[in-house]
Amino acid sequence: MSSPPLNDLVAIMARLRDPENGCPWDIEQSFETIAPYTIEEAHEVADAIARRDMNDLKDELGDLLLQVVFHSRIAEEAGHFAITDVVTAISEKMVRRHPHVFGSDPRETGHAQWEAIKAAERDAKPDKSALAGVALGLPALLRAEKLQKRAARTGFDWPDAEGPRLKIDEELAEIEQCSGADELEDEIGDLLFACVNWSRHLGIDPEAALRRANRKFETRFRAMEAEAGEMFNGLPLEEKDALWERVKAKAPRQ
Repeated sequence: MSSPPLNDLVAIMARLRDPENGCPWDIEQSFETIAPYTIEEAHEVADAIARRDMNDLKDELGDLLLQVVFHSRIAEEAGHFAITDVVTAISEKMVRRHPHVFGSDPRETGHAQWEAIKAAERDAKPDKSALAGVALGLPALLRAEKLQKRAARTGFDWPDAEGPRLKIDEELAEIEQCSGADELEDEIGDLLFACVNWSRHLGIDPEAALRRANRKFETRFRAMEAEAGEMFNGLPLEEKDALWERVKAKAPRQ
């Protein structure tokens, strides 16, 4: 009888990391060198979902799972934990956070209870800040939103969308007054942070909104290239702008 597929993957990773007979590249990797690939694979999962490509999603989820197995193998070799500990920990956490499903009292349900349980778990950790646990490795846009949401739970938040909207005007004015590259970078960061805040108050996921804008730009730019052919690079900017408006009019929402 064959072993479960996850066990096969764990065994493959162990073989790849074997000091004597493994793959030299896999052997030399560490948590730090693999982390960027883990983040990249998570984004590729999100991209497959956005494109509604289920075959691609299956492949990308496999790549992301490989990252979990890879990190777990490195940890096991160092005597920290193994993949079975990872699975056990997340299973226990999901049961703990859903007492209305797995417990005896079905009355306490919903997102509010989930957040209360998470807050209690954070309180048990040394870092007592409301911002504790917002990972440094998150994409900056997503991390900004999470930091703002955590701060909002303490009451530190604009009462409505007007506050962050006015903050954008304030940051734009400060950018106009910048005199050096360091100051400009600082103020551009403040502007982006304010845009995330405004988006959050409007009920829009800023990460999803920017992904959509990226897709829209790419679709239109490729359409421009296809229409102009080999002449595209040599066109003056005025003609490129006119071409942009034509492809935009053909598919305004794409």
